[in-house]
Amino acid sequence: MDNFRIHSEIRAIYQFPADVFSNAQRRQGAVLLHIVGALYMFLALAIVCDDYFVVSLEKICKKLNLSEDVAGATFMAAGSSAPELFASIIGVFIAHSDVGFGTIVGSAVFNILCITAVCGLFAGQVVYLTKYPLFRDCICYTLSVLALIAFIYDGEIVWWESLVLVLMYFGYILIMKFNSSIERCLGGGCCEKATPNGSAFAPLENDGRFHGKYSDDPRKPLLSLGSTMENVKWLVSWPIVFFLYLTVPDCSQSHREKYFLLAFFGSTLWIAVFSYIMVWMVTIIGYTLGIPDVIMGITFLAAGTSVPDCIASLLVARQGQGDMAVSNSLGSNVFDILVGLGIPWSVQTLAVSVGSKVQINSRGLIYSVALLLGSVASTILAIHGNGWRLDARLGVCALLLYAIFVTFSILIEYNMFTFVNLPMCFKE
Repeated sequence: MDNFRIHSEIRAIYQFPADVFSNAQRRQGAVLLHIVGALYMFLALAIVCDDYFVVSLEKICKKLNLSEDVAGATFMAAGSSAPELFASIIGVFIAHSDVGFGTIVGSAVFNILCITAVCGLFAGQVVYLTKYPLFRDCICYTLSVLALIAFIYDGEIVWWESLVLVLMYFGYILIMKFNSSIERCLGGGCCEKATPNGSAFAPLENDGRFHGKYSDDPRKPLLSLGSTMENVKWLVSWPIVFFLYLTVPDCSQSHREKYFLLAFFGSTLWIAVFSYIMVWMVTIIGYTLGIPDVIMGITFLAAGTSVPDCIASLLVARQGQGDMAVSNSLGSNVFDILVGLGIPWSVQTLAVSVGSKVQINSRGLIYSVALLLGSVASTILAIHGNGWRLDARLGVCALLLYAIFVTFSILIEYNMFTFVNLPMCFKE
């Protein structure tokens, strides 16, 4: 077990193709190229998820006639969590490290706190939430975290533990199937949406933008810094957009809507490719800078892979659909833990190597997972104390809580509070 931990980072980097630069060359500045490559993959994942994958899933939700909160907690959550799932798969089957697990844990906290912060700060209006969907998703998420803590406590995952996680997700889907019936049975105040109570809304224009912030006349040049960033984004991302346009049908267009299943499978393939390159680059960066894989997952990868979640939640929040935005972030967490970890672990222990165990290298992860419970409780208390409103004040509070979580997670992994990790080994 200890030998596995000592050599985990070396094992991880040598599971990928050999880098053209030596470790010494990377330390002298070549690592910047890998950082740029990882950031470019984050952009690629955001584009393919937002423009193709999530759109195809929205068409599926439309065909199934799902309500907004159920769609957010299931299909929309699964769509925007695809990068985390593939990062976990790559961590188990290719890198053989904690990078995927760390990504799932960090992404879960990012989804709860950072997405809440972004929606609160940039929704452009005060969004009021319904109590029932939030409590439903928080309870399901809390049970998922408790199961994960129990299973990783001994530092390894056996076949039945991974299977329980997958079965729990089927139970979650079952709850979603009978969501309307459960809501009717509960009745009362828990199913009511908070009201403005005299507070003024700051409504958005039909196109989802702030009043008076941009010119509505397309003939007038847009000289603002937002417009500049859009131009830069277009210039940087056009190769990605071009290849996606050639290989994946855009089912958002009416004449291509019938190809939504083809768009689903095509975008899934691209997500797998982009995720592989992303984890490869991040593994090299972490090894070069002496940062454990789990920290790279909790921080860098978690933020990058959660961009689709953030974009999707912000878009629906700007349309006033707060329940869908929050259900998307919490539903993504349930998907990340039960499917993002459960599926790769189940395949490894039940199919690839029957009866084998998946080793959890970092003992610090159990403390980070335990902090997930604190993030859930903090979010619920903050929302309740804020009158079930998603606004700027709640956003600032959530952002501060996220900073606290990241700080403590990093300090734990570096053995600042207790000994959880053996030192990294380096090889030129």
